[in-house]
Amino acid sequence: MHDTRSADSPRESVRHPLFARVYLRTVKGRLPRGEEEHRRKLLAGLAGRVLELGAGSGVNLRFYPASVEHVLAVEPEPLLRAECRKSAAKAPVPVTVVDGVSGRLPADDQSLDGAVVSLVLCSVPDQERALAELRRVLRPDGELRFYEHVVAEGALAASLQRLADAVLWPRLAGGCHLGRDTAAALEQSGFTIERCERIAFSPGPPVPPLPHILGVARPGGVG
Repeated sequence: MHDTRSADSPRESVRHPLFARVYLRTVKGRLPRGEEEHRRKLLAGLAGRVLELGAGSGVNLRFYPASVEHVLAVEPEPLLRAECRKSAAKAPVPVTVVDGVSGRLPADDQSLDGAVVSLVLCSVPDQERALAELRRVLRPDGELRFYEHVVAEGALAASLQRLADAVLWPRLAGGCHLGRDTAAALEQSGFTIERCERIAFSPGPPVPPLPHILGVARPGGVG
């Protein structure tokens, strides 16, 4: 029997009920469009104790390899966390689902072998703080697996993304930002990017393909 305990705090951290419902309707449809391959690649070869930040409905949980001893799935949105518990019960590895926020991860310093961020660094309130927390909880030889949509390379497309961020998009999409340069943020936060693949992916019409990055980073020494 896998560990699917919950450890909610008395006060819920984040509430985006409308966005959560839209997400639940669309996330499964993304997998056959190529995202299943991306998520499998994201998690392949992970081992030991792993934290997944922003686990959502638990769509990644089925893809964790047997070499992973335990997953601490952190999800602050109540509706998504409830769905994540259902996914945890069917996962091939032990999973504990908890409430928690990116700026204060529920894990001790240098206690984890791996961390996973999957389409979440676009929406954390403070990306620098979230990355600092991920560095804090990872062992110096640990690894951060990332799969994130990022700012476009072309100047016009990047300008349009940042305009959308300034005007309306984050309020519609649960805090998501289209124009974040997450690869640069990783390096500025002290991570060393070991592997990074740039890909284009669309969840389906009418959304155009968005630039994504998929790869591995190491925390090095934690200051």
